[in-house]
Formats: sequence, C-alpha cells, structure tokens
Amino acid sequence: MSPRRINLALQGGGAHGAFTWGVLDRLLDEEDIEIAAISGTSAGALNGAAFKAGMLKGGREGARENLDWLWAQVAARGDLRMTTWMNAFSPAPGMIAQALEYSLPFSVIETASRVTSPYMLGPFYRNPLDPIVRRFAYDRICARDAPALFVSATNVRTGKIRVFEHEEITTEAILASACLPTLFQAVELDDPKTGEREAFWDGGYAGNPALFPLFPAEFPDDIVVVNINPLERADLPVTPQDILNRINEVSFNSSLLRELRAIEFVRGLIAEGKVEAGAMKNVLIHMIADDDLMRELSVATKLVPSPPVLAGLKAAGQAAAERFLEGHKEDIGVRPSVDLREMFG
Repeated sequence: MSPRRINLALQGGGAHGAFTWGVLDRLLDEEDIEIAAISGTSAGALNGAAFKAGMLKGGREGARENLDWLWAQVAARGDLRMTTWMNAFSPAPGMIAQALEYSLPFSVIETASRVTSPYMLGPFYRNPLDPIVRRFAYDRICARDAPALFVSATNVRTGKIRVFEHEEITTEAILASACLPTLFQAVELDDPKTGEREAFWDGGYAGNPALFPLFPAEFPDDIVVVNINPLERADLPVTPQDILNRINEVSFNSSLLRELRAIEFVRGLIAEGKVEAGAMKNVLIHMIADDDLMRELSVATKLVPSPPVLAGLKAAGQAAAERFLEGHKEDIGVRPSVDLREMFG
C-alpha cells in the first residue's frame, strides 16, 4: 500500500510550540504517513528544521531524538527561575500560566517591553535562541531531499512575507522567523531576492504559517495545520494581560484565515465546474489543535519555557494527534476534515 502523503503547516507561538513537538512525535509512529513538505513560522520553523535534520540523519527515530534535543535546549533558556519550585509538583499548565502572568518579575519585564527597545541594550544584547539555532545541521536542513522545508519571516521594510527555502535557510533566516520585535532586535541579512540588506521580524505577522508554498503539484493535496493560537474565545478580554494576549492571537491568525478563505473560494469554483480540472489545486485542509488548553494559557507561557508547561504541551499535542488519527486518518487523500464553509459562514 502506498503511503498517505501529507504536508504540514506549523504555526508559531513561542514556547507553545511544544504542542507541535507532541503532534510530530505522535505522527512519527504512523509508518504509513509520509510528510512531503513542511511550512513553518517561528516555533514552527524550529520544529520543522529539527524534524527534517533528524529525519535525514536517522529516519523517524532520528527526527524524534532531534525534536527532544531542541525542546530540552529551549527549556534550559528560561530566564524566570521562580518557576523552578513548580517543577516538583507539576500543576496544570493553566495554573502556571496564571502564576507567571501575575508574578512581579513577569509584570516588570512585560511592562518594560512596552516602553523600551531591545536596541537599548547595545553591546549587551543577545538573542537567547541564537546558541540553539546555530547548532542545527544545515547541510541536512538545506538538502533537496524530502521533506521540503519552508521558513517564513516578515520583511520590516515592505511588510511582505519572505519564504526561505533550500540554501536560503540559515541561522539568520530561522532567527528572523522567530523575531518578536518587542523582545529581539530585527535580524538583518543580505537577501538575494531584493539585492538589499533586509531586516526581518517574526513571520507570524505575514504568514502563520504560509500555506501557498505547499501548493505546487509535486506536493500532495492534504495540508495538516497544527494550530497553537486559539481561533475563538467566548469571553471578552478585559484585563490588560488578556487584551494583549487576544490581540496577539488575532494578529497571528489573520494571515492563516485569509489563506484558508482563499482555499475555500477555489474549492467552490472547482466544485461548480467553473475552473478547468487540474488548473488549480483542490487543497484538502485538516487541523490538529487543542483550543481548550490554549485558552487556559497566555502570553506568559509563550515567553517563559517552563519545563512542566512544555511537558504538558507535548502530551497535549500527542493526544490531539491521536484524536485526529482516530477520527480522520481515512480522510487523508480523500476529503478535507475541516469544514471551511462552516468556519467562514
């Protein structure tokens, strides 16, 4: 039996990307599922790069080991050490989120980020992800072997999305994809596409993640979106923290929703026979998410990689992938498992 080929679209969301770690870990158990291409932004780019490098080195087990290594490194970068006392008791991630959000150290840092710039640090500035990303195996990440990898960042000058692929994926490209401008200095690099030295911010502003790189004919029709930013929240945010958190979620989902709407429009044209068969790709969208869990978390748990939260997110990702496989594995290659018409109705 031929494998079920899928593309992965991996959202960014800081430390919440550990959810995607769990999803990938579970998908690796499915020997009959082949990942043809990955489009990743921010944490999704880190996950995608670690996955591909590990896969090309040691197959499925190599991918799993490389993802484990990545998130062990991320956990070690935590800078609010007051979470350490929680590790022994491992409370629910939502409880840690609230404790972090209202803690004095986080409040001070969060307030400072609103009135200061990372450029004020001068020679003392260091990107905390740099030591991790520089250790990636770029000979494998940039290889033409499957899975294809696409990394998105936002061009500060033009406001447009920049998708890096193949040899363009460097340490700087991945750091650019994960560059939140209130925390990190823009990542600058010489861009051969424009012939200029360009500055980049987090790709989530322009594509979280970008789906269009997955449209070429050589890739399968199925795109599995791993969503780590809740699309909906029932309650009106009223506290400063909740308002800022929801602004972040809305802005980081907007580009994805625009692409999903375009996909549904094209699918409608195909279904009505208004587009010649084969002229446009009939994309089949699937989604793996746990919005209930993500609604319990906040911007605090995105920025502070607390080990118990990362462990909880990984487990939640594994469980969400399990639910998807139980309910929709047979849909792969046949039909979408997300009703986009209902989503936008």
